[in-house]
Amino acid sequence: MTRLIFPTRLFEFDLGDNSLLEELEASCWMIEEGDTAGHDWCEEKGYPGYTSYASLNDLPQRAPAFGALEAKLLSWAGQAADELGWDLEGRRMTLDALWVNILGEGGNHSGHIHPGSILSGTVYIAVPEGAGAIRFEDPRLANMMAAPQLRDKTAEDQSRFVYVDPKPGNILMWESWLRHEVMASRSEDARISISFNFGLSD
Repeated sequence: MTRLIFPTRLFEFDLGDNSLLEELEASCWMIEEGDTAGHDWCEEKGYPGYTSYASLNDLPQRAPAFGALEAKLLSWAGQAADELGWDLEGRRMTLDALWVNILGEGGNHSGHIHPGSILSGTVYIAVPEGAGAIRFEDPRLANMMAAPQLRDKTAEDQSRFVYVDPKPGNILMWESWLRHEVMASRSEDARISISFNFGLSD
């Protein structure tokens, strides 16, 4: 008998609303156009594109589309928490951060986690052909030490890295300790996404 223990969950949802998807894309460009502080931060940090991560923390108040998205994300986060078996002990999950990412050719995000959060994820708005996949890393990797290499073909749940090629309207959500990165885009067209973090409040 073989038992599967300590699984890592990757939650996948779909926006299921083309009109909201279009509104979100227009709202992302609106935010990008007016966010001088965000552009200054991106230039200072050498960010390969635009992000509102360090400049704006009130997107749901800036455009109705972000408010509609917030409501959907709260519902999906509740489903994820239930599947994870979490006992929130009377506390509630809050959408602590919601930010826009726009990457052009060569744009990428190096491997990272989201400290201080419980659930993180990304809503995919525009994903041109050749846009970079998101890669998830086995959280046990640093402890494998003398583990042999895997065969060329292995099941996804045995892989050291899992690559996901999202489509517009896809939503991916995971526990915030899961290390991930965005591979470099090979497209001249913009890759637009909206990322988020959930925390706990009393």
